[in-house]
Amino acid sequence: MQILFLDSVDSTQTYLKNLLQDKNTRLPIAVVSRIQTNGIGSRDNSWQGIEGNLFLSFAIELKELPEDLKLESASIYFAYLLKEILTDLDSKVWLKWPNDFYLKDKKIGGMITNVVSNTIVCGVGINLINSPENFDKLDIKISKNELLDKYFKSIEINVPWKKVFSKYKLEFLSNKNFFTHIVNRRVSLADAILNDDGSIEVNGERIFGLR
Repeated sequence: MQILFLDSVDSTQTYLKNLLQDKNTRLPIAVVSRIQTNGIGSRDNSWQGIEGNLFLSFAIELKELPEDLKLESASIYFAYLLKEILTDLDSKVWLKWPNDFYLKDKKIGGMITNVVSNTIVCGVGINLINSPENFDKLDIKISKNELLDKYFKSIEINVPWKKVFSKYKLEFLSNKNFFTHIVNRRVSLADAILNDDGSIEVNGERIFGLR
């Protein structure tokens, strides 16, 4: 993974998408910034860029993804790989369906994914050392460089979706007291049923979590 380190940027996601317009850009590639002034969160919300936190976007060719991974569940897949690294380091972080990192009942970060041509672009924001009001920060200490190194090594292994999902479904019950948003609708996860492809069923409606 080629990594570009920036001092400041409006959005690593926007920067990387613009970079991909140059056909000479080699994949896979990642962009990390010390400061982010206009980050993009779920549902096009902003993600505050407090210095010291993780602001990351990366791009991988679709053909390099696990064969059994549905693109609609890519947020779950890449978020869970990162969550698992943090868990192995004794963090109590858990993944709220489909793409948010939580500690107990407070959000500490999130993952968004977009398909651009033959490429998947993933954006990650995590409060490593600072958190805005009503949010929380990571409960362990880890440097950005160490976290990036462990994360990209995990991605390169190309773990099958089936293996990731078998672990994720065990903690899905943590979602029962929460809501998710689907096309600006607030949907309770209290009675949600998790399907093998990462989608959920709520009141007979099947919902995927691509964001």
